[in-house]
Amino acid sequence: MIKDNQKILNRLHMVLDGLLTALTYIFAWWLRFESAIWPRDPEAAALSMHTYFEALYVLVPAYLILYYFFGLYNSQRLTRSWEDFTNIVKSNVTGFLGFFVLLYLFKQMHYSRLMIGIFFILNIFVMMASRATVRSILQFFRRRGYNIKHVLLVGYSRAAESYIMRIDSNPQWGYDCVGVLDDDVPQGTSYHGVEVIGRIEDLQDFLDRGDFDEIAITLPLTAYDQLETLVSECEKKGVHTKFIPDYNSLFPSNPYTEDIAGLPVINIRYVPLTSLFNRFIKRFMDIVGSIMAIAIFGIPMIIIAIMVKCSSKGPVIFKQERIGRHGRRFMMYKFRTMEVCEQSGEDNGWTTAGDPRVTKIGRILRRTSLDETPQFFNIFLGHMSLVGPRPERPNFVEKFSEEEKIPRYMVRHQVRPGLTGWAQINGYRGDTSIRKRIDYDIYYIENWSIKFDIKIMFLTIFKGFINKNAY
Repeated sequence: MIKDNQKILNRLHMVLDGLLTALTYIFAWWLRFESAIWPRDPEAAALSMHTYFEALYVLVPAYLILYYFFGLYNSQRLTRSWEDFTNIVKSNVTGFLGFFVLLYLFKQMHYSRLMIGIFFILNIFVMMASRATVRSILQFFRRRGYNIKHVLLVGYSRAAESYIMRIDSNPQWGYDCVGVLDDDVPQGTSYHGVEVIGRIEDLQDFLDRGDFDEIAITLPLTAYDQLETLVSECEKKGVHTKFIPDYNSLFPSNPYTEDIAGLPVINIRYVPLTSLFNRFIKRFMDIVGSIMAIAIFGIPMIIIAIMVKCSSKGPVIFKQERIGRHGRRFMMYKFRTMEVCEQSGEDNGWTTAGDPRVTKIGRILRRTSLDETPQFFNIFLGHMSLVGPRPERPNFVEKFSEEEKIPRYMVRHQVRPGLTGWAQINGYRGDTSIRKRIDYDIYYIENWSIKFDIKIMFLTIFKGFINKNAY
């Protein structure tokens, strides 16, 4: 029944999306040519309304295919609104670029590019509003007991408890745990209102009744020898079966699976920036952001350079080798804030309170983080990113990577190092806890998003520049 409902909902979604895409395109044409908002362009107006509307025969099916490709017709029960938004933006960006490619191939020089831009922006907002409305309607009915997916759990474990707790905390998902089958936990035992209603050997009887929509196998690690038999029983009855592994105590992060020629492989750590699209977006933001920052800080950097040169002997820019993405070495730039000394003295450790090597102007630059501004050139060159874990010196990387207390240290090198980061925003800069810093860095790496980067940059303005741990 639920599967049938999902099919019907997907078809309705496709019809609605096709209709809204067509209406948005027509509205964009009206705004460009019939409203008084934009002046008439003789070249764009050279094409007839009929010519513009003929494009809908290609445009609507193409956008529906893109929405399908980007997962907008998958079950949305467990997805977040932000995931919908990113998928809608990705599909519309692809459609927008594809539209321009087609115009170029067919040499349609008079087609209004402004109208395409209007359609691109409007369509994103219309699709988001449509998805949000449908999501709200479904959640409304699910909270009242309609369109509910009933799930039977097989095996009592930490995974079962975690699953029950999340289902109980999110009634808008429309899931109902009807009970748990287990051989070791006494019948009648309850967790968040979900009871143990039988033994695992009773599964066949429950399958024959067919009172549920899904089977969730939540066996403890010690009972995995039963897994093959249980899956076989469920498959024979054709019931939808999912497996929720009980390995939270083994894996410290959010694992994900991939298919390698039919072989499922569990990756212990999910890094969003392994995606080519995500890396492209982040790099684009870095290039634009670094150019803007260099323009804004250009004159202040010239003034700082003069002050550094006049304050003590030595070069204006201090260059130091750091470890970047994938362990690559690069020279990181900073304004010199200390008296010139032997390289070995630089590598011994962090600067401490009252360090006599720090110049007067250097102390001010360190406190305000203005000594870091030359790193905008590192960002532009691709050595660094605006946001990411702070790059470390090679000797410290070697030291920390070998310490048992910091087993995940090298994970931070899966992304480009940053000018600012989640650890720095939370106060872990300079001579602070390495373990805590790594925890924040890994959280950032595993939860990266454009929104998260913007949040960190915004917070940096208010609480990241003044560094109480810089001496």
